[in-house]
Amino acid sequence: MDYVRVGDKVISINKINDAIDKILELRCKGYSQQEVAKILNIDRTFISRLESIGEVRKGGDIAVVGFPIANKRELEEKLREAGVDYVFILTEEERQNFVKEQNATQLVNELLEIVSRVRKYQHCIILASNFRSKLLADLLDAHVYTIDIGKSPLKNDVEVDVDSVLKIIETIKG
Repeated sequence: MDYVRVGDKVISINKINDAIDKILELRCKGYSQQEVAKILNIDRTFISRLESIGEVRKGGDIAVVGFPIANKRELEEKLREAGVDYVFILTEEERQNFVKEQNATQLVNELLEIVSRVRKYQHCIILASNFRSKLLADLLDAHVYTIDIGKSPLKNDVEVDVDSVLKIIETIKG
């Protein structure tokens, strides 16, 4: 079990995750928030807030950012067929060249421009290492969907399951 200390309390992360799983399981079975609250002896407003935190809005424009991707061409083709509005995918070689071909100022400006562009989309799917996925998600205003493709730092291209990305897109589009 994973434990964290918050002030004088020791908190079990697994216990929290188990409770969330149970809440969502009961809600998916058709129980109302009030019924779940009574069954689990928790406040109904907690369930409402929990659902709000995880809510994914359907519709809207979509951006996909990913690196380092081994099956880049296949993924780009499928994303365009699916109607994705903005695609920024790099292989490891392209990523290294992107960094090497610019001085520090140019690189920072280019990265800020990309982030600014992606922030304009309502939804963003990020395909990157666990560290970079979280970092990008924190920078974006969009509803962010992360697919961690490995532990940071990634040094080689990673094959992405195209179908799993397309399922997210279908879910977004409703």
